[in-house]
Amino acid sequence: MPIKKVLIANRGEIAVRIARACKGLGIRSVAVYSEADQYSLHIKKADESHRISKDLLSGYLNPHHLVNLAVETGCDAQHPGYGFLSENAGFAAICQQRGVTFIGPP
Repeated sequence: MPIKKVLIANRGEIAVRIARACKGLGIRSVAVYSEADQYSLHIKKADESHRISKDLLSGYLNPHHLVNLAVETGCDAQHPGYGFLSENAGFAAICQQRGVTFIGPP
């Protein structure tokens, strides 16, 4: 089944690049942001955005919250970008348990 909507679990330039790639593939994208990132470019490039935290990093490091948000917003996939949770096997496992495709190595 093709991916229709992706939650981008990252920020900054990598999130901009993922949103751009999604748009080029006809896939809707969802950006997440902390209060400090509320005016960042990745929010403008995504089809929709959701605040995940007041704190700069804590929201980006909470795999359960990110996967729950993906499910709540109708995303069928989640892209971790790099850093943060991209190398966290637990994050990939949570995605799998909730039926969200993890874009990256398990």
